[in-house]
Amino acid sequence: MNFIKRVLSTVTGIFVFLFICLFLLIIIGMVIGSSSKNEVVVKDNSVLDLKLNFPIEDHQAKTVFKDYPFLDDNDKNGLFNIIDAIHYAANDTKIKGISIDNNIIMAGVSQIKAMRDALLKFKASGKFIVSYGDIYTQKDYYLNSIADTIYMNPVGVMEFKGLSTERLYYKDFQEKSGLKMEVVKVGKYKSAVEPYLENEMSDNNREQITVYLNGLWTEMKNEISASRNIPVEELNSIADSLLGRTADLAKASRLIDRIAYHDEYIASMKTALGVSPDKKLNLIKVADYSNYAYGKKLTKTSKNKIAVIYAEGQIIYGEGDENNIGQGIINKALKKARKDDKIKAIVLRINSPGGNALASELIWREIELTKKVKPVIVSMGDVAASGGYYIACNADKIFAEATTITGSIGVFGVLPNGKALADKMGINAEQVITNKNALTYSFFEPLNENQRQFIQEGIINVYELFTQRVADGRPGLDQDGVKAIGQGRVWTGKDALNNGLVDELGGLDDALKYAAKVAEIEDYKIKEYPVIEKDLEEMLQQFGMIQSKEALLQEELGLENYKILKEIKNMTQQKGVQLLFPFDVEIK
Repeated sequence: MNFIKRVLSTVTGIFVFLFICLFLLIIIGMVIGSSSKNEVVVKDNSVLDLKLNFPIEDHQAKTVFKDYPFLDDNDKNGLFNIIDAIHYAANDTKIKGISIDNNIIMAGVSQIKAMRDALLKFKASGKFIVSYGDIYTQKDYYLNSIADTIYMNPVGVMEFKGLSTERLYYKDFQEKSGLKMEVVKVGKYKSAVEPYLENEMSDNNREQITVYLNGLWTEMKNEISASRNIPVEELNSIADSLLGRTADLAKASRLIDRIAYHDEYIASMKTALGVSPDKKLNLIKVADYSNYAYGKKLTKTSKNKIAVIYAEGQIIYGEGDENNIGQGIINKALKKARKDDKIKAIVLRINSPGGNALASELIWREIELTKKVKPVIVSMGDVAASGGYYIACNADKIFAEATTITGSIGVFGVLPNGKALADKMGINAEQVITNKNALTYSFFEPLNENQRQFIQEGIINVYELFTQRVADGRPGLDQDGVKAIGQGRVWTGKDALNNGLVDELGGLDDALKYAAKVAEIEDYKIKEYPVIEKDLEEMLQQFGMIQSKEALLQEELGLENYKILKEIKNMTQQKGVQLLFPFDVEIK
């Protein structure tokens, strides 16, 4: 027995030793790799390769590894880094044009519009933009339609058919499974919890989705029409009859210019640039060029700064991270910007469907304190709805894109109930209490009328506070006016401008210009927040030494099934009153 123990301990020791050695080798490799990174070199006669084959986020947050500073990640490949790179390329004599070498773009409509606007300014420099695609999704084509010449693979596919979205409903599933969601809400349009109450879409929800989908589609069609010189009515006919689904049909419909293989596309750029067919085309990846352009921008000598604080993701109570907005990281950023004398104004960039009501109120309060010291301007991204609108409503000025989804001023609470499931499985829960309201909620018991009344009262109180916050922050709106356009209803940025929820249409650049104006500064640097801290476990997951639970589930279930599981899990784990828009609504 002792012999076996010694053998097992020896084997265990060997495995631990090998793991430590492997870990140290990775650390050493990272140190050597980071110290030997070559500076990006832009050659003469280059083309910026806008290959967007990665998820586009508004902000590529700086990541700091506690105790491992050599692993800090500060790559600049967020949305506005890409836009800055496009702006810089317009004046870079070494960059002759841009190639949009198409992949299925992972970005929202407003993010694409922001890139599209930057490309439109690039074209004004006289340089070319060309694009190529094997497959053009609808969002791909929206971006690519800005190009001077659009190429498509001879056997390629184009999706140009109008917008759609789909929602799953779980009422029957709840009854069959015995797992039910107890829902309390305010707002007839508050559709985030509708799937747990009904088996089909309500008329109110269908109405609001129809309005904002048509609003987005109208903006997209108008811009495509201007770029391709195709009347809007004709674009509708093309979409209705699917006259862009093949390369031949797309060319006949004037959606594209040339049918060619990728090697022919590259050859045509060589010809345009006077590059010999046997020579390599100088393509520089946008991720590399973004870092290069950012380094050039750092040479600005102005002492004045404008802080840009990115609030991206669902709002949760707590610290937050690169995927979620917590009052912790956002309020720290606001305090730092407020106390920095060199920072003259703050732009809060919001891309959030909302979330926890308490966290939203705490962020609202920090903005209120900050406004007393320096201007706070809001720039809305793809979505700034519900709690995302809550943290925007008291800004000095609000900018939104025409395609931004905002509003959704409503409140709900969700509590999972497993009484029927427990009965099916032969489980009975018994409670002992000292006072009649000591048990406010049990997973194993349905809400009684008394409990529901207290929860409803809390929901109504939050809705009253929410609408009052909006009324106090929005000039020209009183609380009754806010309630009239509230009720959980979603609006596009363009509609929100008309009803007073936002002040002006425009992107982050417009918000920065306005911030500089009210701060009375002409030249400035940008200071970006927040900085994300990670620990050792997260570092190991990033290296692939530990595969996360989420990655394993996605691998086993597939992406679509994982999304359904994640949605159900999110709803069961939400704590407290929620101000949330159903951001999982995927527009196709």
